[in-house]
Order: sequence, then structure tokens, then C-alpha cells
Amino acid sequence: MQPHDQLPLHDFIEYSEPTMKSRSADFLKAMQRRHSIRHFSDRSVDKHIIENCLLTAGTAPSGANHQPWHFAAINSPSMKQKIREHAEAHERGFYEGRAGQQWLNDLKPLGTDAAKPYLEIAPWLIAVFSQKFGETEGGEKQQNYYVHESVGIAVGMLITALHNAGLATLTHTPKPMNFLTDVCGRPDNERAYMLIIAGYPADNATIPAHATQKKSLSDIASFL
Repeated sequence: MQPHDQLPLHDFIEYSEPTMKSRSADFLKAMQRRHSIRHFSDRSVDKHIIENCLLTAGTAPSGANHQPWHFAAINSPSMKQKIREHAEAHERGFYEGRAGQQWLNDLKPLGTDAAKPYLEIAPWLIAVFSQKFGETEGGEKQQNYYVHESVGIAVGMLITALHNAGLATLTHTPKPMNFLTDVCGRPDNERAYMLIIAGYPADNATIPAHATQKKSLSDIASFL
């Protein structure tokens, strides 16, 4: 490797193989209880919980460690209302034909439509933005690398952290999403990547039966 500033790896914890098997099995069971829901409670969620989950997402690996993401955590009722209005306007066009019949047919088992009341009901919306470029400490423009991959990893870790904290989530990707840039007051170098809804499930929350059908290990992996 090229010369660079280094620190000793001091916080890695090695477990025995039986412990590793147990931990991996327990975590699998925990993540199998993660479901995307569309019926949220309006119960409040402490800001510190969201902060910890965002900090967890911020530990994700990224191209050249540039960390090309920004998370806008939205709790304001007026902002949530604006986002719902914009999102539903776009979604109506989507479901009225812009998506194409095949896509709409594929969505039928999930029961989705243009109505997104949870955007106002859930206590937190987290708008995720990817950054095409950033700034150095000196204020100079800095190219970012593997932006899509880096932000995707961070989003996965954020969803996992929210679930681990005891919250339910939903990913939402209205097309187009540029209204999120305006509503959240983000700069031109950022692009809206995803909207994550987070909170407690409503008492009558359900999940689509179709969403419980996951591919088997042989379908998603190969060992060479």
C-alpha cells in the first residue's frame, strides 16, 4: 500500500465460531421482522433516536470516504403536508398511465395507489440526497466517486438502524423527486435519492402477503 496516515484497528471484536453462528442467525430473525408498512401511527418519536440512526448511516463506506450524502429529517407538520401534496400530484400521473400497464400490474399485489396519507401521519420523514460533488475544507469543489453505490449502502444501513431501534419504515421514491430539493432547501449539487418514512405502526397496520415472499438462498446467491 502507499504511505498514508494509519491507526491501529483497536475495536474489532472476534467471536468464537459458535457465537458467530448464533449471532448471524439471531440477526437474520430480527431482520425477517422488518416490513415495509403503509399504516403509521402519529405517535411521536424522540429526535435522539433518529439522530443515532442517522449517525449509524453515516458510518457507511463510500468512495474515497467522501460520504456523498445528506439526510433531511423532517418532523414539521407543514413541511410534511407540502411533501404529501407534491408526492400525490406526481403519483396520480404515475397511476393514471405514466407508469405503463406492466408496472401497474406488478404493483397490484402490493395494493398501492396515489394516496399517501402516511406522509403526514408518520412522525418522521427522512429525505435522502446524493451529492455529485462536495467541498474541501478550503471551500473548493471536490469530485465524489461511486455516489449511487455509496448512498445505497448508507440507506440500507439507515433502514436497518431504524428497524433495530424499534421503528417501522417505508421507502418512497416518487418520480420525479426534484420537489424534495426545493422543499428541503438543498443546494444544486444534491439530487433527491429516496424518501424514508419512519415511525410506529398503526394499530391496524398490515403488510401485503406478496411482500412476505422472499427468494431462497439458492435464488440469490452462489458459492464458487
